[in-house]
Amino acid sequence: MILDLRRLTHFVAVVEAGSFTAASATVHVSQQALSQSVQQLEKDLAATLFVRSGRRITLTAAGTQLLTEGQLLLAAAGTVANRVTRTAHGADEQFVVGHTPALSGAEVYTRAEPAIAAFPHLSVTFRQLYPDQLRAEVLSGTVHLGLRRGVVPSSELSTAVVGYDRVRLAVPAQHRLSDAPTADIHDLAGERIALWSPPGASYYSDFLMGACRRAGFEPDFVVSRVQGAATVAAPLTTGALAFVTTQAGPVMNGRVRVIELEPELLVGVQAMWQRHTQSAVREAILSAAPA
Repeated sequence: MILDLRRLTHFVAVVEAGSFTAASATVHVSQQALSQSVQQLEKDLAATLFVRSGRRITLTAAGTQLLTEGQLLLAAAGTVANRVTRTAHGADEQFVVGHTPALSGAEVYTRAEPAIAAFPHLSVTFRQLYPDQLRAEVLSGTVHLGLRRGVVPSSELSTAVVGYDRVRLAVPAQHRLSDAPTADIHDLAGERIALWSPPGASYYSDFLMGACRRAGFEPDFVVSRVQGAATVAAPLTTGALAFVTTQAGPVMNGRVRVIELEPELLVGVQAMWQRHTQSAVREAILSAAPA
């Protein structure tokens, strides 16, 4: 049995609109035709998708399953159609890499460089997005590969770990730790830590707060008021310490110093992409990742 994408589109439209009447306007078919299309889909799948009570509709367990998988399938179908159309018209391939603020543009370039070298006619765009935005853009297909700090299981997206980076500490130049070659994480008790997103809104923030708690203290944190800047800039605007992945040494014209953190703390970089799709560019990036 082959799933009819047009009928699947009608089903998703009904769920999103909340009624057949409202959905008929969004898909530009009559309410009767829309109802018949969904009924045929139910016959095709041998499954009841809605419980109908007057004008109210409620998803069955099968309907909920189809909604989850169907939205992903339709998004992938849109991506495939777009790529085929661009190929038919001889347009250069475009590849968009999205990344959270926890990864710098330089770090993202390093990850993407194998594909940039392998495909000389490829147009590549880097976009910085907050975690929720990144997830939504990858799901919709407008971002072809997402990169984020922290490793999080996902049932909606395909994922892979593409490497681990060592976490270090960025401190203001006048801070007591600035002349030390290393800092023990236990010595950070009582210090204020700068974050880009509050815990609960960022897996990376949760990871860093968890590292502090495992060291035996509850971290005091402040969210940086300057968003989109390099993470090593946070000490300048907050006066706080910041966990970074930048190499040790002076940065920000010597106003901030990055020092090693002990014991060693490694944070993963996770790649995310749209399920049910293939991409030679994406495979070039993933295959170059350390095993």
